[in-house]
Amino acid sequence: MKIIRLKTELEAEIESLKSENKTIGFVPTMGALHDGHKTLVERCVAENDICIVSIFVNPTQFNNAADLEKYPRDLYRDSEFLENVGCQYVFAPNPDEIYEADELKNQFEFDFGGLDKVMEGKFRPGHFNGVVQIVSKLFKLVQPDKAYFGEKDFQQLSIIHHMVNSLKINVEIIDCPIVREQNGLAMSSRNERLTEDQRKKAVEISKVLFESRNFAGQLSPKELTNWVIEKINAVSELNVEYYEIVNTKTLQPINSWSEHTVGCIAVFCGEVRLIDNIRYNSLNN
Repeated sequence: MKIIRLKTELEAEIESLKSENKTIGFVPTMGALHDGHKTLVERCVAENDICIVSIFVNPTQFNNAADLEKYPRDLYRDSEFLENVGCQYVFAPNPDEIYEADELKNQFEFDFGGLDKVMEGKFRPGHFNGVVQIVSKLFKLVQPDKAYFGEKDFQQLSIIHHMVNSLKINVEIIDCPIVREQNGLAMSSRNERLTEDQRKKAVEISKVLFESRNFAGQLSPKELTNWVIEKINAVSELNVEYYEIVNTKTLQPINSWSEHTVGCIAVFCGEVRLIDNIRYNSLNN
């Protein structure tokens, strides 16, 4: 496996691979890799001649400087992890390799078609501008045939699809299911910051979401939203930032049940912000 730090080196490798008609799969990450990332990389390896993983903690998608500073970083550990699952290239640039100084000072502008006005976009202003900025840059550099994203970041995945269609980027986006720990907690790099006691409490997030499926159809979306929030907030150290039951395509809150709905949540467990979601698509109402 080869670790690349410079854009020029990556561009040379990509040119060589393209000349050999190799298919390229790509998994963009911010490192602190876990078994959720492992499933993305394994699928990428299986479906392409070449697997490239980026490790880059992107400063432009953090609206909280303290959160950026605390984000776990361990390139040596992550590189070992990736080599063991068959990744051939890791692209791990420094911020000044990716961004000009003015790009870090000025917010990247993009027409999200309203997808950025709710949930994560509402509570993390500018976050998705940074996501689209970095992913579009990485797509231009890597030129992948396929790119792999986890459904845990449901809103982000919707925005990536919108970006690819809007900018007419020639890449197939592969949606990959949420990977959970044995107890149901959605795998996340942020889980590393949880204490043992907080991990036990954080499990209640997924438990409540799964339980909520039993009441969908009996309660209105608004009533179920309130039920989920109250149930999770009743657990010490858990504080719901938002819970929204939305249409899977528009991401807009629904007033009545339909076939394509998903519940998206952000919860603070102590100081650690966790997200998760649950689909209600199996409803027959």
